[in-house]
Amino acid sequence: MSFIKQISDYDWETIKSFIYNKTAKDVENALGKQRPTVDDFMAMISPAAEPYLEQMAILSRKYTLQRYGNTIQFYVPLYLTNSCVNYCVYCGFNKNNDIKRIILTEEQIMQEVKAIKQMGDFQHILLVTGENSRGAGVDYIENVIRLIKPYFSSISIEVQPLKEKEYKQLTNAGLNAVYCYQETYNKTRYKIYHPKGIKSKFDWRLDGFDRMGKAGIHKIGLGVLIGLEDWRTDVTMMAFHLQYLQKTYWQTKYSISFPRIRPHKGEGFGPNVIMTDKELAQIIFAYRIFNHDIEIALSTREDVMFRDNMLTLGITSLSAGSKTSPGGYAVYRNKLEQFSVNDSRSPTDVAQVVKEKGYEVVWKDWDLSLQ
Repeated sequence: MSFIKQISDYDWETIKSFIYNKTAKDVENALGKQRPTVDDFMAMISPAAEPYLEQMAILSRKYTLQRYGNTIQFYVPLYLTNSCVNYCVYCGFNKNNDIKRIILTEEQIMQEVKAIKQMGDFQHILLVTGENSRGAGVDYIENVIRLIKPYFSSISIEVQPLKEKEYKQLTNAGLNAVYCYQETYNKTRYKIYHPKGIKSKFDWRLDGFDRMGKAGIHKIGLGVLIGLEDWRTDVTMMAFHLQYLQKTYWQTKYSISFPRIRPHKGEGFGPNVIMTDKELAQIIFAYRIFNHDIEIALSTREDVMFRDNMLTLGITSLSAGSKTSPGGYAVYRNKLEQFSVNDSRSPTDVAQVVKEKGYEVVWKDWDLSLQ
């Protein structure tokens, strides 16, 4: 069983047409349902839903409070390497870019861990790499997990898609969650953005989520990169994908995010689509109404004002104090970043804002705490 077989049933242009033909009546019907369908989701992210954003925000807040209470989970990314075999046009780690390539050693990793621990009581860490299976493959990642496991209660990865047995290998070492971004579900245009490298293989990447599910990964994170294709169609395709995964691997937890393209080193790739803050808020509200239980993360790609405003309206997870380069916290001081962050506040400053809004910071993974 694989979502690859199902995605062929969802024609990109047909789905796009459905979305843009939704009416105010469709939106009202969707907002009146306790459990909306994907068709209802299309109505909520359509242009017709714009006059209903305030109502959607109220519902989004309501459902988030019911499921998660007054809490926001904090996590921190740790970039292990910027070495990559891919040529993604939107990424600072593009193999064509003339940058110093680094793979952190055990000693350097522990320097980074020490610096992270000095920033805040982080218990949820996200390990990030470029895609280089030879230099920083599954054995390297396993070693890192075992190395840092005594210091964190929850370890996640955002690395190249792996084989099922490799996910099991990392789970046995202490891995809790895997985050992977399809970037765009538009298979026809996918290779424009990923011309060479293992990431250019659309089906291999898409099938990775099924491999995660079969391997029994505790939590799977999905996402699309906003700026490549029509965002309404992309997030709808992801809704189909999420629905399939939850039905097939029902014991797994799920998280979603919607990163917007940020400035990066290399030949500047200008986004094909510009999403406004209001439109990003619309996606968050729509996903929360569509799926009350899903975790929704917001990274430091977004600016201070937007992150603060969304704290109580649907998101559940925030990164804070993020450095997007290997060695960015202590070793190389953020000189090799994948993209520039938009919120450079310290974790302490972000936590203070959370508290001022009447919310509690959760430094560890709450799903694990319930086991």
